[in-house]
Amino acid sequence: MSTVLITGATRGIGRATALLFAKAGWDLLLASRDEKALKSLVKELENLDNKVFYVSVDFSNSDEIDLAIEELLSHGLSPNVLINNAGVAWTGDLLNMPLVKWQWIVQLNITSIFQICKKVVPVMRKNGGLVINVSSHASRNAFPQWGAYCVTKAALASFTKCLAEEERKFSVRACTLTLGSVNSTIWDTSTVQSSFNRNAMLHVDQAAKELLHLAEQPSTQIIEDLTLMPSAGVL
Repeated sequence: MSTVLITGATRGIGRATALLFAKAGWDLLLASRDEKALKSLVKELENLDNKVFYVSVDFSNSDEIDLAIEELLSHGLSPNVLINNAGVAWTGDLLNMPLVKWQWIVQLNITSIFQICKKVVPVMRKNGGLVINVSSHASRNAFPQWGAYCVTKAALASFTKCLAEEERKFSVRACTLTLGSVNSTIWDTSTVQSSFNRNAMLHVDQAAKELLHLAEQPSTQIIEDLTLMPSAGVL
């Protein structure tokens, strides 16, 4: 049975992905800040024949990450696939953004992924593996009020390409799932102000299905980037 490690596993895309992978027969290593939601998700999965382990970790706190990932890996499951899904957004003009908020979004959207990969990818080298980084079409565009998000997602796309080149010799692949607007819980957070039509956005289940598609591709190929947009286009 294959094993997937999913960050941001209790809400939105992460939760939908955990449920879908479990139904597809994968063992799960789950990471999220919300321990109560993690326990609820594990209980929801208890009737399935999967091994499920979880850890509560705040990815905005760089000091928590190493120990949390080590705890997940201590259960004896070696992840075949790592899905870096946890992320945040902040809306407002770049130059009006408080430094503490800039550091917060950079830590969550790119630095934490660097930290996670430093722990997980060396384990993958033994048997090969796949890193999937959930990105956004904001990585390729400039949207007013979304500058910090655009910058961090562009950095993530570049990080993924560099990681793929460096780890190729170890049979570790890396790719991005680049998404248009998804009707997820990110729109309900206090740091995002938006009037976008959520009914026209992608559903979280659509994103989860593409993540499973990427995860199940044969080891002899790599879809370097899969872009999924709502049919309504950029909202």
